[in-house]
Amino acid sequence: MPAFTPSTLALLVSVALVWTANGLCFTLLAVRLNADGFSTSDVGIVTTGYFIGQLVGAMFCGRMIERVGHVRAFAAFASIISASVIGYALHVDLALWTVIRISHGFCIAGSIMVAESWLNGATSNQGRGRLLAVYTIIQYLAMSAGQQLLNLQSPTSFVLFTVASILFSLALVPLVLSRSVTAGEVAPSRLGILKLIEVSPLGVLGCFAGGALVAILLGLMPVYLSDRNYEVSDIALFMSVIILGGLVVQYPIGRASDMFDRRTVIALTLFAGGGVCFAIALAPNLDFWPLAGMTILYGGIVYALYPLAVAHANDYLDPADLVAASAGLIMAMAVGAAIGPLATAVVMERIGPDGLYIFSGAMCIALGGFAVFRMTRRPSVSNEDQGPYVLLSRTTAASVELDPRADLEGEGPLEPDYQN
Repeated sequence: MPAFTPSTLALLVSVALVWTANGLCFTLLAVRLNADGFSTSDVGIVTTGYFIGQLVGAMFCGRMIERVGHVRAFAAFASIISASVIGYALHVDLALWTVIRISHGFCIAGSIMVAESWLNGATSNQGRGRLLAVYTIIQYLAMSAGQQLLNLQSPTSFVLFTVASILFSLALVPLVLSRSVTAGEVAPSRLGILKLIEVSPLGVLGCFAGGALVAILLGLMPVYLSDRNYEVSDIALFMSVIILGGLVVQYPIGRASDMFDRRTVIALTLFAGGGVCFAIALAPNLDFWPLAGMTILYGGIVYALYPLAVAHANDYLDPADLVAASAGLIMAMAVGAAIGPLATAVVMERIGPDGLYIFSGAMCIALGGFAVFRMTRRPSVSNEDQGPYVLLSRTTAASVELDPRADLEGEGPLEPDYQN
């Protein structure tokens, strides 16, 4: 496996530590704010702050990395994040936490951009598919593991914030001690949004909605569970299983999208996701495991939506435009992630905790209807001409350089690689 050199493995360890700590922070901050009497809208504001910071960081961190180098940039980003996490614990204040969360999101974007561009330079074109899959799976596993750290101590204590800060600091060690490698692009050009909408309206809207729905799940589900009087240990377990479930459920959805008209698969899965959401909202007093099982199914659908939308858009693009288009699509996803939690929080404030599922279900049904509408506007791409569904990272524009579909120029369609 030429892609997995000691330097590459060190980078993946750093990525795992970052996402373990970041997964802990997502749930910890929501539970802490809720426990301290802050409103759901306040939690939505803080969550949106993170994704605003990530969006801004994805646009500007590339130049910073090019100016000072990968190791120095990663050290700076990780150090700021580590200090920021301690800042959360020192004083619980909405305005302060929002500012810190924006800084947190900005530096996460920068640190992950370092890792992704470095990984891109560390592998050959033949190894990209395997490396992208491993990299994305590590993110899911690390975020899931981070939830279990909530069981170490009460969310109102200083301990959990310290644990997250330590993990962010430790993420520096493998990367700094690894041998340097040639780095890839950190800021690929983006195809203009108007051009992307012209090429694939469903692809752009699907990426936007995919970002919004995942951000809602990560940022506000702990609030929903707290309002339903679940213990912190139950919330940790719930968040872990829906993140892992989101990874597993993607496989059959991706497989189906490669075998049938992708728009049909997108529409059917979205209608199914909307149906699950409304069933949860209408079912009184669901027990833990029925609720978790239904949310795993829904989570798998929303986690699959972004890569489905990218694959659909790619079916209508020239091979030479794949990287630029994918960079634009990930920015559309980031905008959705910044808007979704705040809008959902407003709905939850008005109609109660079930507003999370009602708002998310309505988004799924609306987008599914748009997919059906688009099916009437132009013919589908034949199965032979469709590109493969690829398990994608939803981080920064640098990750699109790892997408093996970027090497399609002058070649036939890639074979899907589900084993990797």
